[in-house]
Amino acid sequence: MIRALALCLALAGPAVAQDFSALARIDPVHSRIADAGQGLGITLALSQTVPYRVFTLDDPMRLIVDFQEVDFGGLIPADLWQAGLAADVAFGVLRPGWSRLAVTLAQPLQVAQAGLSVDADTGAAVLSLQLSPTDAAGFAAMAGAPDAEALPDAALTAAAPRTGPLVVAIDPGHGGIDPGALRGRVHEADLMLQLGIELADAINRGGEMRAVLTRDSDTFVSLEGRMTIARAAGAGVMLSLHADALDDDVTRGASAYTLSPEGEDRSAQRMAERHERGDLLAGLDLTGQDDRVATVLMDMARADTAPQSDRLADALIAGLRASGATVNNRPRREERLAVLNAADFPSVLLEAGFLSNAADRAALSTTAGRAPLVAGITTALRDWTADEAARAPLKRQ
Repeated sequence: MIRALALCLALAGPAVAQDFSALARIDPVHSRIADAGQGLGITLALSQTVPYRVFTLDDPMRLIVDFQEVDFGGLIPADLWQAGLAADVAFGVLRPGWSRLAVTLAQPLQVAQAGLSVDADTGAAVLSLQLSPTDAAGFAAMAGAPDAEALPDAALTAAAPRTGPLVVAIDPGHGGIDPGALRGRVHEADLMLQLGIELADAINRGGEMRAVLTRDSDTFVSLEGRMTIARAAGAGVMLSLHADALDDDVTRGASAYTLSPEGEDRSAQRMAERHERGDLLAGLDLTGQDDRVATVLMDMARADTAPQSDRLADALIAGLRASGATVNNRPRREERLAVLNAADFPSVLLEAGFLSNAADRAALSTTAGRAPLVAGITTALRDWTADEAARAPLKRQ
């Protein structure tokens, strides 16, 4: 059973500002409120993702869906509603910046499932709710407006659009008391710092993007600190650099990791528990919001950033191949990696090679050997940024 509260958020993509002045609209052709089996099904097709919350109220029995403002213009209940378990439907402005959909229920129903799916290419979203039968006592026990009834100001739910060149947070793994993988006198932390410095220099020389390093010396920076540095710089993407060592000396080549779907829920919860509220999402102050709100906000942010991360990882592998860098025979991977936890910008962990392989170790140890990596990554970032910009007109229409 789901009680009272789902707040969700979609954030601006990297270097592409979403137009939050254009209100979300409901597509009546693909939306319906109708009986479904023993319960009630609600499908709302939205032109874009918006924060929302779901709860029930008693006397009369109602299902309430509050949205950051939705354009209901021209929509009539008959466009959505088939009479049955839903006895009536009404919608309109709740207060400036927020809208409400109210479904009067003909019998006690409880929210059994609620979810929002997002089209990675267009940004269009579908909110799906499934209500199942309950008894009057059960309904009364679950009904009630969310704690702290006041909704956040609409202005706080949209991240400040990123303007200007794309800021790339380059995160050389390990450092200081954490040397990372070791092979003889070769330390992962040292090689990744050199690669990071060279990559930042190449990006900044190009003038199309701006790079910031999460560390520029042999110092230890916590994972949370690395993300805070990236956010403070206005990063639109984060690239973490690593070079692993395995038991075998054969495996070699670069690979790109993104956060596995299995790890997203856990990471959101951990981030909500461990981070300062004001640092969870750039441009959004979550101070005073509870962990459930923080968690679903990050989940919703990933509706945009997770597909962007996947596309960036693919672009990195393509760029490295084109530059002549050695690429692993299974270059695209997913894992529950803490450094990929950030929800508000795309994140990719790049294994630049393996210190356990003599050829990789030699290449990573010299400027000339790292040059194909620098060239491939820089090209990939440039191509990916252009591709994301080209996708922007397909969104929020």
